[in-house]
Amino acid sequence: MAWFSKLFKKKEENTEENKVAELESSEALESETEDSESTVAEVTETLAKAPESPEKDPAESAETEASAFGSGSEVSQSEDTEAEKEEEKAEEEKPAKKPGFFARLKQGLKKSRDNFVYNLDIVFNGAEEIDDDFYDSLEEIMIMGDIGVETSTMILDNLKKHVKEQKIVKPPECRELLIEDIKAAMALPEDAYKLETDKSIVFVTGVNGVGKTTSIGKLAASFKAEGKSVMLAAADTFRAAAGEQLKIWSDRAGVPIIGGREGADPSSVLFDAVQAAKARGTDILLVDTAGRLNNKKNLMNELAKMNKVIDREYPEAHRENLIVLDATTGQNALRQAEDFNEVSSLTGIVLTKMDGTAKGGIAIAIQAKLHIPVKYIGVGEHIEDLQKFDPDSYVRALFDRSDDGEDEEIKEQE
Repeated sequence: MAWFSKLFKKKEENTEENKVAELESSEALESETEDSESTVAEVTETLAKAPESPEKDPAESAETEASAFGSGSEVSQSEDTEAEKEEEKAEEEKPAKKPGFFARLKQGLKKSRDNFVYNLDIVFNGAEEIDDDFYDSLEEIMIMGDIGVETSTMILDNLKKHVKEQKIVKPPECRELLIEDIKAAMALPEDAYKLETDKSIVFVTGVNGVGKTTSIGKLAASFKAEGKSVMLAAADTFRAAAGEQLKIWSDRAGVPIIGGREGADPSSVLFDAVQAAKARGTDILLVDTAGRLNNKKNLMNELAKMNKVIDREYPEAHRENLIVLDATTGQNALRQAEDFNEVSSLTGIVLTKMDGTAKGGIAIAIQAKLHIPVKYIGVGEHIEDLQKFDPDSYVRALFDRSDDGEDEEIKEQE
């Protein structure tokens, strides 16, 4: 057991030595820490007391700080990224440039151009000679394009006359002649827009759903933009909420409105509006009239009564009777114009919804058959989408099968 006692004794000695070594090591570490803290404090105090070096480049300093403290650089970079994102978002949200009116009109006539005009061109380019079959094919296509039998016959009679006079023998040469004959059938009278130059009272009629109230609001905004003073009269007192709808448009256009309660006598509303228009020197009084009463007789009697009010109270005012027609309804629009013309002697047409689904031939049929000019045409929902009707632009937009609507509009403006 002697070897065990010696080993145990030696182990105790080693343990004591280890404790002493650890104690000495700990004291040395504490001493080093105190020395380090003292050194840091001295360096900090020295730096604080030291003057700023004039030779130090600020950019260099910023670069050094940025490298030493990466978070500042990251924040700046993050801010730049956010700014770029905001700019990109704003660019994306920026409204696209709206096409001009001619381009929108051309787009609105696309359905007619792709069918009606396309089929006409097949006949012009495919026929071998100008004969009865050639004219019969043209007539069939024109009738299907909502131009109607009577109007198609009239236009083709003129075409035959011009072909004979000019001794034309090739079918393709008839295309331009047909276009010119259609333009002639849609020509506007010289005083078509007298309502915009004289003190005027404009009755606006039309069945429900054609856009009558909307058209009145757009006309009011258009006239006001031209410097005219405008007033609205809510005389369609038979249709529920008609007055409220017209009030919304009067607010949008920024023009005054005279109205009455639902079911009130339209003539009494008109009387108040006429008195107000005279007192204020209003240029144009737009009157929203009943779209349809129980029958034609009631409608005729109501309009006759309203006209008597004007005859008595404002006889010097220029009169207009406009009807609003939905171009998408085709021959139904023609029948509506015929019905209203019997009771109110229409002086002009406002053709709406010419924005993609309409058959463009209806404008030709109405004007040629009834001799009532289309005065305004709508190609969209915005206020500026209702403008004066130009037969040349309309026919050009209808027959131009190229895709350069904007270029054509620029040439037209030049």
